[in-house]
Amino acid sequence: MKIFKRKSDLVSQIKWPRSISFIPTMGSIHPGHVSLIKKAKKKKRRVLVSLYVNPKQFNSKKDYKIYPRNFKKDLNILKKHKTDYAYLPNNKEIYSFKPQKGIFKHSIIKELCGKFRKGHFDGVLNVVNRLLEIVRPKYIYLGKKDLQQLYLIKEHIKKMKIQTKVVPCKTIRLKNGVAYSSRNINLKKKEINIASKVYKYLINIKKNLKRKKNFRFNQRNISKELINLGVKKIDYCECLNNKSLKKTENYKVNFNIFIAYYIRKIRLIDNI
Repeated sequence: MKIFKRKSDLVSQIKWPRSISFIPTMGSIHPGHVSLIKKAKKKKRRVLVSLYVNPKQFNSKKDYKIYPRNFKKDLNILKKHKTDYAYLPNNKEIYSFKPQKGIFKHSIIKELCGKFRKGHFDGVLNVVNRLLEIVRPKYIYLGKKDLQQLYLIKEHIKKMKIQTKVVPCKTIRLKNGVAYSSRNINLKKKEINIASKVYKYLINIKKNLKRKKNFRFNQRNISKELINLGVKKIDYCECLNNKSLKKTENYKVNFNIFIAYYIRKIRLIDNI
């Protein structure tokens, strides 16, 4: 595996045309990331994983500082899974140039996480836009756990006519249903159990919405039950159409329950 820290080295050694499958991460590689690597390798193209904790998508300096980092461990995992390239830029490498493409912000940027984390998705789109210009991949692999983020990146790529195809990948979960996340490292065992109860409760709500004609999504009652399960705070809990990310009461269509909640001070997101 070749490791790049400088943009110039990456650009010179991975020459055009680049048939690259790209997986952007903030490190803390977990089985969810590994599943993206495995799926990308099935295409029999070279796989590049970036490890970069982007300061511009954090709402507070404290959250940025405590974000879990272990790049040495990450690189060992990437090597184990035969990743071709790893890119570990610093802030200067990412933000010292002016991108050729602007940023397209779909109106959904103000909803869900965008409503509670001001500027978060601006930071995400900014860094992804820059990474795409540096790497120029044929494919970018993104998990569905953060479906809003995936949606915004896909719309940006489409609107700005960037020659990269988005490959959505299913959410990978622990046996207890909890979605893998870098932030799970900060949870204690009993808190993981609370997250598991949240997942199981919401999956049951979804089943009832599909099966029972008179069953409706009652946000207030659901929020009360989640608090009783041990959740400290809920930013949002909504039933949305997966394609448009708009509220729906048509439970025959492809929909999920989207949620952002806190266990202690740890914020978790999911769509179930």
